[in-house]
Amino acid sequence: MKELKNLIIKAQEIYKKNFPLTTNFERAIFFSWYCATRDCTFCYMSTQKNEGKIARRTQESILAELIICKKLKWDIGFLSGGHKAYTTIGFLDLLKSINKVINQKIWINIGPLNEKELKLYKPYIKGVVASIETINPKLHDKVCPSKPIKPFESMLTTAKRLKLKRAITIILGLGESLHDFNLLKCFIEKYNIEKIHIYALNPQKGTMFENTKSPTAEYQAYWIAKTRIAFPKIDIQCGIWTDKIERVSLLLQAGANSISKFPAIRYFNSKQAKEIEKQSRKAKRKFIGSLTKLPSIDIDDEMNKLKVSKKNKLKVKQKLFQYLRTMKKNS
Repeated sequence: MKELKNLIIKAQEIYKKNFPLTTNFERAIFFSWYCATRDCTFCYMSTQKNEGKIARRTQESILAELIICKKLKWDIGFLSGGHKAYTTIGFLDLLKSINKVINQKIWINIGPLNEKELKLYKPYIKGVVASIETINPKLHDKVCPSKPIKPFESMLTTAKRLKLKRAITIILGLGESLHDFNLLKCFIEKYNIEKIHIYALNPQKGTMFENTKSPTAEYQAYWIAKTRIAFPKIDIQCGIWTDKIERVSLLLQAGANSISKFPAIRYFNSKQAKEIEKQSRKAKRKFIGSLTKLPSIDIDDEMNKLKVSKKNKLKVKQKLFQYLRTMKKNS
């Protein structure tokens, strides 16, 4: 595709003028398998029966994962989970615990938030992520019937006024066309979006997209390159999965900053993890952190740093051991 080749050349030039030749892995931290909305037609959660149980991860599991992220120099893409899996105060307590572990503010992606909630969370968050998924309004009504765009727009407007950063997620392959890029461009401009997560559809069994093919690497690269050219300084994250490792180099060349969606703990030091680092080098990017080399972690020292009860420290320690055992299997 000659047009894509030219776009990538231009996107590369723009990237080099605005960012160092590095890349990294961003880990999204999920806190639940429950969602009150649960009817987005592409989402795994839409296939699950609602039995009234709010399935949440334990806090010690989340804190242990954050320790691993910090040690391996993985960025935290955002904290996310099903809509209304936490009460407002419950989520605030989780944010406070996370802040104590990573000593920095975090992006959150938990649905549209009102001004009161944003002000409450502001001391612990750097910004909010609006899961727009598709910018085409008619298509959005079809694939996200109970998740309208308007409340997210209101959140983004309020976030800007409160001087919080603003990001969005987009999933390619839901039925949009290349012409929809102009809609995306206008949306980014209108709400001064600073970061965008561009994913390729990963068809889930039991959804209407079960038998749909994921968009090609070239299609995902096209959207990334167009975004980089239109917005030279925007932070672009490309989402991949274990079956899309071979496209990493192309997506980085198209102007993406970082990589996400890879199940890095389960596949640590696997052939896929090694290939991601290889693909990064192929794109002439230095990979920050590691998906293949496990550093020495003084678990007792990490527990001493935790500002939680002794009982919870023991639980975090047990979880940390469990994750490290999983990661060492491939080593």
